Amino acid sequence: MASPIPEHMTAVVTTGTGGPERLQVRRVPVPEVGDHDVLVRVLAAGVNNTDINTRVGWYDRGPVDGSDDGPTGYNGATRFPLVQGADCCGVVVAAGRGVVDPPIDRRVLVRSCMTDPDDPHRAEWLGSDRDGAFAQYVVVPATEAFPVDSAWSDAELATIPCSWGTAENMLRRADVRAGDRVLVTGASGGVGSATVQLARRRGAQVVAVASRSKHDAVRALGADRVLERGTNLRGALADTPVDVAVDNVAGPGFGAVLDVLRPGGTVVTSGAIAGAVVELDLRSLYLQDRSVLGTTTWHPDVFADLVGYVERDEVRPVLADTFPLEEIVRAQEAFRHADRVGSVVLLPRQEGPAA
Repeated sequence: MASPIPEHMTAVVTTGTGGPERLQVRRVPVPEVGDHDVLVRVLAAGVNNTDINTRVGWYDRGPVDGSDDGPTGYNGATRFPLVQGADCCGVVVAAGRGVVDPPIDRRVLVRSCMTDPDDPHRAEWLGSDRDGAFAQYVVVPATEAFPVDSAWSDAELATIPCSWGTAENMLRRADVRAGDRVLVTGASGGVGSATVQLARRRGAQVVAVASRSKHDAVRALGADRVLERGTNLRGALADTPVDVAVDNVAGPGFGAVLDVLRPGGTVVTSGAIAGAVVELDLRSLYLQDRSVLGTTTWHPDVFADLVGYVERDEVRPVLADTFPLEEIVRAQEAFRHADRVGSVVLLPRQEGPAA
């Protein structure tokens, strides 16, 4: 029999834009369940760039000085205080009265990107636009909790939602197919390592870019060729241009990524960890019929497809480390460590009804 749901829970509350001092471990009320919602007990919550970028104000249109605790984010939807956490593996423990056949006591993955059915280019992100998984419980619309039958651990499943959804969405938007040659920059991180596996799953040939210490790990994920970070891409790929480049690094190297595409090739991006402002020669774009795709919101089928890949063991998790929920600062430091390959996951303590 399921344990009674407590009135309060432990959560990491982000109080505004700024540094790690903005992360406070607090006792807060367990969120109320709406008519069409489910209450999920969080078993594991992945750490990713979206959480850190939201906290530091990276998505803001203007400069960040840490003084404005009002609406933030590129579309002004993020408000503080906020429980962050875009990646959730949990178990459904309660459902609203309007939910038909709720998956009570089922393990679920929560879709991070909740697309507006009336506008496919707008979405509500778990942990940025609504309270997320850095807590013992989270409430989400019932449509966003996907039951998953897998032998993977809770922590392994928590590596999937945000990073893998982002990677699969980019490959879908770029229409990557069997036989395509795909360049993946930042191939050792959460999104990059997912992209390597998902591109290989589609039958593509993968050229990955990663620091030398990570080459063996990236090859083990399926990369056909691994180039060292900082390599002159124009020289290394002069005779073997790529069909698609998946680039979430950007920064000063973005122009070189564009140049190694075949005529008619595509760069697809959903991030810019090396810098959001780039320089490129537009002649390399239009004279070669190349395309640049920006992606944020996910195609409706992406997350269900991912759950299927997991259940059929067509991909494997890349878990770097786990930390207790209360050690979120250490976890985010580990996430940003240069030697990391794969994902970092937080594990909330499980408490009884007296919590």
